[in-house]
Amino acid sequence: MSAIERIQAQLTGNPVVLYMKGTPDFPQCGFSSRVVQVLEACNAAYAHVNIFDDPELREALKAYSNWPTYPQLYVQGELIGGCDIVLDLYSKGELTTLLAGAGATL
Repeated sequence: MSAIERIQAQLTGNPVVLYMKGTPDFPQCGFSSRVVQVLEACNAAYAHVNIFDDPELREALKAYSNWPTYPQLYVQGELIGGCDIVLDLYSKGELTTLLAGAGATL
């Protein structure tokens, strides 16, 4: 399976996917850590992918999303954005609504 096929499978198999540096329990950058904190504050159920575990996927995702940085948050297969966008949506109350609409809140 190609890296693009793996990405597509992850996005179709999960309503919310966070591509991040590290894991939710051990984020390896401040931006990934902040997105995890926001998702937890929203009581979100989400899948995560540690981009350090798969260098091929890490590079393919940049092309797939046309977004050069991490973390990248996807909801229902659509790129929401990185840390700044996620924090902005959270501060406006829009992230919780988006996650609830995807059936991804606990």
